[in-house]
Amino acid sequence: MKAIWKGSISFGLVNIPIKLYSGATAHRIDLDMIRQKDKCPIQYVRVCKKDGKEVPWDDIAKGYRKENGDYVILDKSDFAAIAPEKTQTVDIFEFVKEEEIPPQYLEKPYITEPAKEAKKVYALLRDALKKSGKVGLCRFVMRTTQHLGILKVEEDAILLIQIRFNDELRDTGEVNLPSDIKISKKELDMATSIIEQLTGKFEPEKYKDTYKEELVKMIKKKAAAKKGEKPAPVKRRKKTTDKDDLLEQLKASLAAVKS
Repeated sequence: MKAIWKGSISFGLVNIPIKLYSGATAHRIDLDMIRQKDKCPIQYVRVCKKDGKEVPWDDIAKGYRKENGDYVILDKSDFAAIAPEKTQTVDIFEFVKEEEIPPQYLEKPYITEPAKEAKKVYALLRDALKKSGKVGLCRFVMRTTQHLGILKVEEDAILLIQIRFNDELRDTGEVNLPSDIKISKKELDMATSIIEQLTGKFEPEKYKDTYKEELVKMIKKKAAAKKGEKPAPVKRRKKTTDKDDLLEQLKASLAAVKS
């Protein structure tokens, strides 16, 4: 596994040299855009909307569009002037209880690894965090962008979890949510029973991303199929509608769970 960042964790007056590794991988298969009739790959070009001509990279600038349609041009010196100070430090500035952080703030996990000479100090911070039951709120700069994060213990590792700033989250009041809907006691009891029947312990290793597996199977099947042959269509589950009786759906769901 290749380190994506090197620096240190700042804990009071103590610095802990670390390497940072991505804590997640994407389940993604690269698909090319092609012309269907002859499988010719598609090339994307930068084209001016006014004259339709291709624009070379040297002639391209970044601009902010104003309400009147005009643009404010920003160059490299403008971005450099406002860029956060480029440090190689994860600065802990506060400790909080992890349960105080709503899940919608959590964004991206990283694994920290101490340098050989910092293993004892790393273990000290890890054990202190574990004993306190708290996580360290921190700031760090990666690729010229400042991020907020928490340092938390997971088994023998200190994880750095990038979290979102408050103004990045949308207010739930922006969407239409049900407020004056009447739910009968029978419907609520049955829905609660389904929840109780399906309640278990969270074991993440049991859950797999089946989409990638199915996509690979589909690609292999189509590659092996004779020209003009189409694979059998995938059966979809029947969708329920508002016209269907809610209580009957609940009864059927409960019966399916029990069986």
